[in-house]
Amino acid sequence: MNTEAAGKNKIPGYVFRLEDILVNLVVLSVAFLLCFEIIARNFFQTGIRNSTAYIQHLVLVATFLAGAITSRQKKHLTLAARLPVREPAATILTTVVRITSSAFTLTFAFSSFSFARQAFSAGEKVGFIPRRFFGLLMALGFVVMAARFITAIEPKRKRWLWFLIALAGAMLLSSGLISGAISEWLDRDPGIIHSISALSREILDWLAGPLIIILIILAFFGMPVFVVLGGSGLLLVARAGLPLEIVANQAYTILTDYSIAAIPLFAAAGFFLSESRAGVRLVEFFQDAVGWMPGGLTIVSVLVCAFFTTFTGGSGITLIALGGLLLQVLMRAGYNKKFSVGLLTSSGSVGLLFPPSLPIIIYGVTAGISIKDMFRGGIIPGAILVTATIIAAFVFSAGQKVERQPFRWKKLPGSFKKALGEILLPLVIIGLYFGGITNLQESAAVALVYAFLLETFVHRDLKIKDIPRVMTSCVTVFGGVLVILAVVNSLSYYIIDTQFPQRLSEWLGTAISSRYLFLLLLNLALLVVGCFLDIYSAILVVVPLIVPLAGVFNIHPVHLGVIFLANLELGYLTPPVGLNLFLASYRFNEPMGRVYKDVLGFMLLRLAAVLLITYLPFLATALL
Repeated sequence: MNTEAAGKNKIPGYVFRLEDILVNLVVLSVAFLLCFEIIARNFFQTGIRNSTAYIQHLVLVATFLAGAITSRQKKHLTLAARLPVREPAATILTTVVRITSSAFTLTFAFSSFSFARQAFSAGEKVGFIPRRFFGLLMALGFVVMAARFITAIEPKRKRWLWFLIALAGAMLLSSGLISGAISEWLDRDPGIIHSISALSREILDWLAGPLIIILIILAFFGMPVFVVLGGSGLLLVARAGLPLEIVANQAYTILTDYSIAAIPLFAAAGFFLSESRAGVRLVEFFQDAVGWMPGGLTIVSVLVCAFFTTFTGGSGITLIALGGLLLQVLMRAGYNKKFSVGLLTSSGSVGLLFPPSLPIIIYGVTAGISIKDMFRGGIIPGAILVTATIIAAFVFSAGQKVERQPFRWKKLPGSFKKALGEILLPLVIIGLYFGGITNLQESAAVALVYAFLLETFVHRDLKIKDIPRVMTSCVTVFGGVLVILAVVNSLSYYIIDTQFPQRLSEWLGTAISSRYLFLLLLNLALLVVGCFLDIYSAILVVVPLIVPLAGVFNIHPVHLGVIFLANLELGYLTPPVGLNLFLASYRFNEPMGRVYKDVLGFMLLRLAAVLLITYLPFLATALL
């Protein structure tokens, strides 16, 4: 009996390990395929046949494998703030959140299945694989995510009931899809099916508004962002009488965009750096190089954080990976904890405007502008934000008795040699990309392979057996981001289809005549958005609204992008729910209220820098 139970318990473990292995193989396959493409093109003046299609669809496969793993580990992006609720209300709310999440995710699955059935003919293939297979894989991925929302509910004995409730909700939401499929299968439209479908559509039309409000409320109790935004998009699409296959069609379209491959590759490169001793080497080098200066260790902290944030996308990994190390360095030198926590919390998001930042890539894809131009446009404003953080550090550390270390010129060559590999990484990537040798995706592949070889075989911080662990760690980052990217695109489609941005542009054009007043209102609006949405969700939801406004007030598209990202970077520090505030509270074991106070001065100086970037457009356009 015990042996049988033990055997049953092993089955999920085997499935989980298989998922981990598959997603690692897929991401590494994308990286090496792109590297082979670089070699074939530059040395043999040829290319790999169908490589573009393979890479695009491998990224789609990686997205849904990563989404399943992210659901398994309960790490989908949520609003940072969860309202304090006592038992038993907390358990009831958690159960409602998971059932609702499962219902909407199953609806995404129905949409994907119908899309796969209708959008592709049997003869359409990617290489030798039928294209319809990838649509069905999307459906399967959503089903697995939906099931894992239910399996997270306790107690186990009622899970079947909760799943049936979620399935019933999904069938109501998908009634149009289901009735259409039945009618097609029967080759006619039975009256009873037509009547049920019409009644379901009327009910859904009436419930769409209240359901969107419920989704927004549940967001504050831990509902994944992709369900909140994707579910809202689905309900709006349904109420507008548009086919629900749009949800899956938009997901397929965005995930097979060639630029998207850069996201998992750069994320993986960032994790190889954060999981190794790269941070220690960089801290030692910068200590030797600038530690002798007044406030030298604060400069070290800001520069090291900026380096890591550039590769990790500002998702808090910098704080988690380096926060403890840098806090010890600062406090050992004599800085008090209040100042050190404020500096490191504010530095954890600086660097988002430098290439190859993931938010810049997603912004470029969403806004439909050159990512290379966005990279160029972010360099000077990014340097200004770094400088503002360093100035804040000088100001707020004044009066603290910090012992200056002497210039360690004898140690500098040695620490430089140790950190040379990491120092060269951004230079190599930027040189290859801007030199026209590689495109964005190939640059990301080079970054991953470079980081892997450097940390595994040169520095030997990681062993071959560590690779699955490192890769699986990064899966929940890019998996959470790409799943949001997939389902939220339907909301963007609805916003554009209803011509809301154009109507908003016309109204603002008549209501506001001053370009400067518009920019001020834009800053305020984006700071509010940054309080409640992570940067990736904000890009996907807000960018389609503000891009048309840029033309009304003659704002350069790259300048608009820099303004947007600079404000959202500041949003990581904005109470009540700035992501870095929560991570700092967790990492440094400080109450949230104290973290708010510690970071306030840094936030205000960064706000001044954001306003400077906003009102001096040449800072963003000078390098174009």
